[in-house]
Amino acid sequence: MDRLTAMQVFVEVAQSGSFSATADKLDMSRAMVTRYVGELEQWLGARLLQRTTRSVTLTDAGESCLRRSQQMLALMENVEEETSRHDGALRGQLRVTCSMSFAYAEMAAAISDFLALYPQLKIDLNASEGALNLVEARIDLAIRISAEPDPALIGRVLAPCASVLVASPDYLAKHGTPQFPADLQAHRCLSYANFGKSVWKLQRGEEHAEVHVGSHFSANEATALMRAALAGGGVAMQPTYLASPHLHDGSLQQVLPQWQLPMMSIYALYPSRKHLSPAVRALLDFLVERFASEPWKL
Repeated sequence: MDRLTAMQVFVEVAQSGSFSATADKLDMSRAMVTRYVGELEQWLGARLLQRTTRSVTLTDAGESCLRRSQQMLALMENVEEETSRHDGALRGQLRVTCSMSFAYAEMAAAISDFLALYPQLKIDLNASEGALNLVEARIDLAIRISAEPDPALIGRVLAPCASVLVASPDYLAKHGTPQFPADLQAHRCLSYANFGKSVWKLQRGEEHAEVHVGSHFSANEATALMRAALAGGGVAMQPTYLASPHLHDGSLQQVLPQWQLPMMSIYALYPSRKHLSPAVRALLDFLVERFASEPWKL
């Protein structure tokens, strides 16, 4: 069997701790994942994983094999990149991560258009709300929305990211439309579990307001809050890239439009400028050009 593929399968099992998750990610059967790991163990003459019904953990030999396998896979990627430089074609695989809402609203379509330009490339998109260690997860590019990105990473601004307060017409008809920030205290508010759950900050010119809202429903992900707002669940804070289509078709209405929420930026983050591959550079340039023309503001 292909030993490089076996190493890739083993690395994915070691990182995820699951044969089933690895099978899903690599689009192969669980039996094939098991076979690859077994063949690698047989080739090396050592047991690499301790398996129980609840967990998969590395043996001492597995720890050593994981490091070596990661080095071998990285070397293979470097060989592919070197070949790309000579024949002008970009090939290999990129690993990209972004939030679920941004993947849904923007990145899935952007990646599809990018791959149409470079058909020999492959991209693995990890849509996640959690903060990943880019080095450990072997992420080439992270798209993050933040006011202050991780200073340990290299960052490039792709676009500004504005947010708005929105609610469905049905909700506003039943509960009234807030006229002032303080009115939000009497409304059902849909909040982010990870930040700003109980305090919303707004600004109008030089005037600032901090409102302590009663969060009747919180979630760690923007599209869940948007669906709740569309269902008449209350007032939600939404990024304009997600809310704009619903504001244009009337399924959501902007609340307190004269007040602004804190502005953030959409960053492309990567671990090191020193080893940036031609494929990552091409994707970065593509995203900068694409998002520069997006209607980020309402």
